[in-house]
Formats: sequence, C-alpha cells, structure tokens
Amino acid sequence: MRHAERSDGTQTGTVFSFDAIGTGWTITTAEPMGGGLREEVLALCEDVDQVWSRFRADSLVTEIAHTEGGGTFRFPARDMSLLDLYDRLAAATRGAVDPLVGRDLELLGYDASYSLTPDGDGLDSRTPDSWPCDVRRAGDTLVTDRPVVIDVGAAGKGHLVDLIAAALRGAGVDRFFVDGSGDLRHAGPEPVVAGLEHPTRAGRVIGTVPLQNAALCASATNRRAWGEGLHHVLDGRTGRPVTDVTATWVISSDTATADGLATALFVAAPEQLSAFDFSWVRMLTDGRVQWSDDFPGELFI
Repeated sequence: MRHAERSDGTQTGTVFSFDAIGTGWTITTAEPMGGGLREEVLALCEDVDQVWSRFRADSLVTEIAHTEGGGTFRFPARDMSLLDLYDRLAAATRGAVDPLVGRDLELLGYDASYSLTPDGDGLDSRTPDSWPCDVRRAGDTLVTDRPVVIDVGAAGKGHLVDLIAAALRGAGVDRFFVDGSGDLRHAGPEPVVAGLEHPTRAGRVIGTVPLQNAALCASATNRRAWGEGLHHVLDGRTGRPVTDVTATWVISSDTATADGLATALFVAAPEQLSAFDFSWVRMLTDGRVQWSDDFPGELFI
C-alpha cells in the first residue's frame, strides 16, 4: 500500500518513524509526540512481539509450540479482542482462516530460522491443526493438549496498530495517522488519500480511496513469497498457499478487523463475511478486480 496524503495533496504534522515486529512504522500526529509517549509506544510493540512472535525464542507462542503434552497459557487482557476476532474469522470461513497455520508455514519453509526450504516429507504426512478443535479457550486463557504453533499474521499487526491508536488517544492525541507497514489507521477531521498498490506492477496503483476515522489494510501474495507458489497466505483447511486471489484491500472501523478480513477474502466468498462491517476490493490471479458496492474509492480499471 502506498503512502497516504491529505485530501488536498499535502502532508502535515510531526512524524515518528521506527522499526518494530520486523517491519517499519510511521506515526504522524498534529502535535509533537513527547518522549514519554514514544517510549510507551516502543515498549508496547516490544511487549506484543514477546507474546505473539513465533520467531522469538522467548515469546509465549514459542513456549506453547514447545510444551510437550500441552498446558494452560494466559494472554494479556489487552489481547482478548484479537482472540475474539480469530474465533469469529475461523467460524465465518469454516476454518479457512485459522491461527494454527503456524506449523504449516514452518513446513513450507517460513520458519523461525527462515530456512525457506519446504519439508516435503512433513507436508506429505501433515496432520492438520484446528483452532476450534485443538485449543480450548476461556477468556484470556488457552488450554492445549499438545504443542501447536500459533501464527497471528492475518490480524496481529492490525491489532498492534489499534493498541498504538489507543495509546495515542490515552495521551490526548486525537489527530493521527498510523502506518504499520501498510496497515493504516486515521483519526482526524481531514481525510488522507491512500493508493491501492498494484500487486505485480511496481510503482502503480489500481485505485485510490479517501480514509477518514477508519482503517485500511491490504494483503498480497507477492509479499513474503520465497519460491514458486510459496507465500504466506494459506488456507487453514489445506495448509497450502492460496491460488485464486492475488491481492485484497479492506476498510473497516478498526485495523485488526480490516487486517483479518483482508486475509479472509483470499479464502472465503464476501457473503460468508456478512457478519462484519467493511468495504473491500480484491484482485484475482487472472487479473479481474472485484469490489463491494459501498467501496468509497476510485478504481482505475
């Protein structure tokens, strides 16, 4: 997703740029962010990473993945909304969006050591993990009977964007634009215009959309791809990369929902997601573009 501009074509405000959870971030605010608020944001990013990153040896999800016989694990209360969202996404897509795809990503080579080499024998003998069947949840507590690999790549970054937005508001900052490497959240009286980046033609967009007091997230199979037919967007039922859709864009009121639905549109028909409030665009692998009637942007097709 390309950089966003104010609707009059200008950019304004104070910019705080940093790296967190393995990617680049930019927060633009109308007033300067004090050092204490910046430190709070950085500490929040570190704490979220230490809970959810399957690439860290000291994370909670790594502990879950290596606890023989399973166990009982408690997540921070602030992450209950993310767990709730995955419950809803797994149900709406009939298991196609499933946070237990972590093991499948490892077998495909997207593992903690970034081997990027598929395990053919492991893929052939794959035993699917299922969020509704292999994890029991009670509020902020998960109970497992065996090691499982949780991957929240479908909605985790959007969740962090929302947590940062809440921190900004808690500090009295009510006009901001958070760009979590393409996961966008805006608050303020002036909309920004975001470009919908073409997934295969560098430097081009397929359209633009004004964004105001809402979130916009995109996903594409050319991001985090490491071989022919190998990328990070999997169908949780098969454990294999999707093949019919190449890119999606979703606008919703919160970033976690927009992020999760951007993944869901790869594996589910839009009507399966009718319980959510969102507008969308998606590009199929044959080049066709589909969109919802209420999508507020302009498409160049």
